[in-house]
Amino acid sequence: MTSIVLAGGRSSRLGKEKHTVMVAGKSLIERTIGHLSLLSSEILIVISKRQSRSSSSSYAEAKTVVDLCASEGSLGGIYTGLVYSTSFHNLAVACAMPFLNLDLLRHMIDLSPDFDVVMPRIGELKEPLHAVYSKDCLLPMARPLKGRDYAGPRHEEG
Repeated sequence: MTSIVLAGGRSSRLGKEKHTVMVAGKSLIERTIGHLSLLSSEILIVISKRQSRSSSSSYAEAKTVVDLCASEGSLGGIYTGLVYSTSFHNLAVACAMPFLNLDLLRHMIDLSPDFDVVMPRIGELKEPLHAVYSKDCLLPMARPLKGRDYAGPRHEEG
């Protein structure tokens, strides 16, 4: 299982990079990586090109990749993570989720072999940034990405 952490958003409402916000003595990204390292053999952090130019931080437990679909929001970030992932099934989360529920994530991972997507839902509310996606989602995800050529991995390791 690979975990994909979306950390490339503009953070326009917060006014600073979300992943650097401190909670209980650790940055959001450190907390997220710490949780995911208990579940995954590989962790990918998807960042923006802007962040790749200004970022000097790296995390030993994770590989940093630059979003292939920079202006496409979360869908582009998940797509990028799936392109780079070495696993068929992938857990995708946002970096601004400091209290990931490991029991729920384990349950979703256990369900994932039979599905292309496993996503929590309460009533009609779905959480696509706390979900498991298979590599079979790449083609359907590519369709709404405006037909741009996002097929080739171009990355920077961190």
